[in-house]
Amino acid sequence: MEEGFFNLKSLREQVYEYLKIQLNEGKLEHGAFLNLNAISAEMGISKTPLRDALFQLEAEGFVTIYPRRGVKVNTLTLEKIRNIYQILGGLEGAVLVEVASKFRKKDVDAMSQFNEEMKDALRRNDFERFYSRNLDFHNAYLELSENTDLLRTVRILKERLYEFPRSKGFLKECEVESTGEHDRIIEFLAKGDFNGAADYIRDVHWSFAVQERYIRKYYFGLAAQTTER
Repeated sequence: MEEGFFNLKSLREQVYEYLKIQLNEGKLEHGAFLNLNAISAEMGISKTPLRDALFQLEAEGFVTIYPRRGVKVNTLTLEKIRNIYQILGGLEGAVLVEVASKFRKKDVDAMSQFNEEMKDALRRNDFERFYSRNLDFHNAYLELSENTDLLRTVRILKERLYEFPRSKGFLKECEVESTGEHDRIIEFLAKGDFNGAADYIRDVHWSFAVQERYIRKYYFGLAAQTTER
């Protein structure tokens, strides 16, 4: 990559996206310090755009910069997942109430279609389709919001959960339960009960206490269920 080919801002964005892909593919391991010299050499760039991209990744929670020690990839701990679930539940619930006046039958129909496609993807063991339609389901109401700061926060937190690195397989019992919860959300929305839908998203769908048994299996394996209690 020739640094002079891009302006400084676009080069920083290029480096940021490159590092996010490396995180997504698991090439930058949790808890490991980054080899900044190797990254600079591989991309053919100076340390300036790399440093700027790392500042952004630190602000988003993906890495921690330790002065005079280096840059460490953050580990997704059970406590961090608990915090993310609580934040997402509150924010998504708030959006549903906010966009109630904009919500139309076509939006409910779209969510229903996305959820049916998720169920079909489960039957076909098509994880990529399931993952994509799950995001589409939630985006059907999130994208009705004009609160760009909130939407950015939701996007980053979901990247922390789902793309750190990106899973390539199912925890079927969890995914089946999730589509059932989606059906319940759709029922609330079809009746125009946005407060009920918001409460359900916060208190069930994004509740760490409700989902903990699945979270432990999905992120930490069966052995983790008996630890950290």
